[in-house]
Amino acid sequence: MQSALSSTDEKSDISNENIFQAILGPRDFEQISHIVYRYSGIRLTSGKEELVRSRLIKRLRALGINSFRGYLRYIKDDRTARELHIMIDALTTNKTSFFREYQHFEYLRTRILPELKKRGAGMRVWSAGCSSGEEPYSIAMLLHEEWPQNDLGNVRILATDISARILSRARAGEYEKESLKDVPPVYLSKYFHLLQSNPVRLYGIHDSVKKMVRFAHLNLMEEWPMRGPFNVIFCRNVMIYFDSETQGRLVQRFCDLLIPGGHLLVGHSESLVANSCGFKYVQPATYVK
Repeated sequence: MQSALSSTDEKSDISNENIFQAILGPRDFEQISHIVYRYSGIRLTSGKEELVRSRLIKRLRALGINSFRGYLRYIKDDRTARELHIMIDALTTNKTSFFREYQHFEYLRTRILPELKKRGAGMRVWSAGCSSGEEPYSIAMLLHEEWPQNDLGNVRILATDISARILSRARAGEYEKESLKDVPPVYLSKYFHLLQSNPVRLYGIHDSVKKMVRFAHLNLMEEWPMRGPFNVIFCRNVMIYFDSETQGRLVQRFCDLLIPGGHLLVGHSESLVANSCGFKYVQPATYVK
């Protein structure tokens, strides 16, 4: 998911730091926060200074730069913007799981899909902030079970994320056993195969599921190349890291890409003022256009 730093990552990041001591001053943090907000819409709030330092000091070491001021100059002078993308990648957290917030998948199965099947139309889904692929693959497995097999060619699942690194993991579709604990046993047997047993058990997604998902790099703050329309947009646990103004713009853009009667599914810790953006509240974290 396109998201900000998570406090759960702080302990491991800081404890692994065993390199030179570069000071992240208030002005350095302010400039980094400004760059991250301008590029990704994510606000780095006060209290994240040490975590930002522990993430970025690894880049300083790799580049042979001994101060954050020098690192900021390096980013400014990098006309390719490669280091900017690496910095944003380092400062985003990608926490997700299969069938996370299962109520959405049950709503998709029992409410959305039956109506679409009655119409005999295709199905287009967007997973915005897809992280390492668990969300779009969960959607694909559910559709593989519930959608008419002879019509799966009319199913399209777009999965996007700001992190090129995490998208590479998503495309590979390989997961350790621990990350599959929420996958229903019948899905596990049908849609995963064992890749290796040691040193950890590693499973791969079957090609029948992988081919249903198209992964693409996308910064939600920039122009969107796709034109829609979509039947369902998943954007869960992403907008909590944006300010209210950015959230409002993003929700309106989602609305514009949905068909009439299309659904926007957000995280259960998120909410939006539905009537201001053309949405009607259905149930927690579920809105219809």
